[in-house]
Amino acid sequence: MSDTPIQDQLDSADEQMQETASYLRSELNTIRAGRARPAMLDNVKVDYYGSKTPLNQVASVSAPQADLLIVQPFDQNALSDIERGIMMANLGLNPSNDGSVIRVPVPPLSEERRRELAGTARERAEEAKISIRNIRREIKDTIQRIVKEQNLSEDVRYGAEEDLQELTDKYVKRIDTMTERKADEIMEV
Repeated sequence: MSDTPIQDQLDSADEQMQETASYLRSELNTIRAGRARPAMLDNVKVDYYGSKTPLNQVASVSAPQADLLIVQPFDQNALSDIERGIMMANLGLNPSNDGSVIRVPVPPLSEERRRELAGTARERAEEAKISIRNIRREIKDTIQRIVKEQNLSEDVRYGAEEDLQELTDKYVKRIDTMTERKADEIMEV
């Protein structure tokens, strides 16, 4: 495909679809699987001096054991705010504050909760697929407009649409693979 405006659109589609897949990967990392991982707390917001601040900007999180997270605040005055933020995140975790660090025990998942989390992962994957299809639709409309405005042949349009569909299929397959891997990780006892 040598038509520059059309190739630019295909490159843009590839970039947007890549961003969608990367976003899904970060979302899936926050869904809890069997063992404790610092990424579980990535979506926690802390009310820090009057503003909602991501936890990773006010503390470091580590997982020294498979069933425990340690949150070490950069500012000791933020301990109770961090503890409150973790509780309000509705992750099913009960942090305990010992005066210098916050210990977050991660209880084992029940079978029912595992199924629920796997369902959540699939829902997020479906949202990502919808986003991919929306990108495809927008780029396809733009390609059709370019072909019409520049009076290009229908073969150029069909070739570009074929390339666009191949990109879409590639990213949908990538999303399916990530989701199944995450679902297997969640269901593993």
